[in-house]
Amino acid sequence: MLYNSMKHSIIIKDTDDLFRAAGEFIRETEGHNIIAFHAPMGAGKTTFTTAICHRLGVEDTVCSPTFTILNEYVTGHGEPVYHFDFYRIKELREAVDIGVDDYFYSGNLCLIEWPENIGPLLPEETLSVHITVNPDLSRTVEWED
Repeated sequence: MLYNSMKHSIIIKDTDDLFRAAGEFIRETEGHNIIAFHAPMGAGKTTFTTAICHRLGVEDTVCSPTFTILNEYVTGHGEPVYHFDFYRIKELREAVDIGVDDYFYSGNLCLIEWPENIGPLLPEETLSVHITVNPDLSRTVEWED
């Protein structure tokens, strides 16, 4: 069976464009519950994750769970969203100890920053998204599915 992957790309012109871009991203990634954001420090992983959460109706303050590893939010429809930041993970055991499998296989949306630090633990169906900073400081968000 041949599988043709499709490339997707969204340009975020500036911070005023984040809400629009987040809505487009949510529509285009519908059906993907585990989303891993790959980008260098300062490229906007947390900023984009915040926009996605707000677009989903999250009313809580969304911030990077750098020290807690995991933040849980609730959408406007009462569904949980799990926001992970694995930047400080030194060993896979740390992620296992917080029960990442339970979250990943919950069927709820999991938004992951620094997924490369737990690569072997990511489910096969994880959608890898790359954020690139362009010369004009806009961002390009790209993925294949």
